[in-house]
Amino acid sequence: MKAELVIRERVVFGDGAILEIKVWRVPDHVPPSQHLLKYSLFYGRPGKRLVGYDNERGKGDHRHYGDREESYRFVSIEQLLADFRQDVETSRGEKI
Repeated sequence: MKAELVIRERVVFGDGAILEIKVWRVPDHVPPSQHLLKYSLFYGRPGKRLVGYDNERGKGDHRHYGDREESYRFVSIEQLLADFRQDVETSRGEKI
């Protein structure tokens, strides 16, 4: 089984900011993550990430907020998306 795209969403806001969500179902977990999803959630401007969530081999699930990078406890795809959107709303100072 190859990776299967589950979610792809891209929004360009009037102020030029970009929100992009990509989630794939993968046949094997991405160590050290224990779930079968690979994801990349981005909010920022060209060349500048303001908020990001991803899981990469060796690092596992983690989040970027401004200049901080910290581990993220993955519970479900629904919770991941809710947490990401909340961080984006906080960063933008408005509901999206």
